[in-house]
Amino acid sequence: MRSTIEPEEATRSFPSDTGASAMLVNILGITDDAKCYEVVRQLRWPEGVHCPHCEAHEVVKQGRDETEPQRQRYECRSCGHRFDDLTGTIFAGHHQPLRVWVLVLYFMGLNLSNEQIAKELDLDPDDTQRMATLLREGVVRRKPEVQLSGEVECDEVYVVAGHKGHPEAVRKKGDPVGEGG
Repeated sequence: MRSTIEPEEATRSFPSDTGASAMLVNILGITDDAKCYEVVRQLRWPEGVHCPHCEAHEVVKQGRDETEPQRQRYECRSCGHRFDDLTGTIFAGHHQPLRVWVLVLYFMGLNLSNEQIAKELDLDPDDTQRMATLLREGVVRRKPEVQLSGEVECDEVYVVAGHKGHPEAVRKKGDPVGEGG
């Protein structure tokens, strides 16, 4: 039995019914920091690293982060902007390691409460709440917009339009013709 999973084996693309491709992530493949960062790089930059500021691909590596040695730093040759693997993501600027974020997301997928996640990972419940909120917001932001097509049916729709703040106008509109309407 193989005990290690290569980063490219940690994710697998598959088509979804929304037209966007979705990713399956093998949780065993990303439980250490090096694999977590490799998967983030693959998901974030499938065509190669590019600058989040100007989108240029002329990027050079600029060493590693002191606190998280697997976190690669970069510098854009076009605009001079410096960034790292997490710049511009929901993971940037937080004190928890990336693998903890991944595990929180995994446990959320198992429908564990924030309190259960905090106990499992030995985290402060307030930190877990903030992390779960940021992860949910990030998922919602990335969710593709639903586009209806073809014949669309609606049942029993009640629409109130106009007359906002003027209930007497709504009442007047509903009165029979002979009673001041």
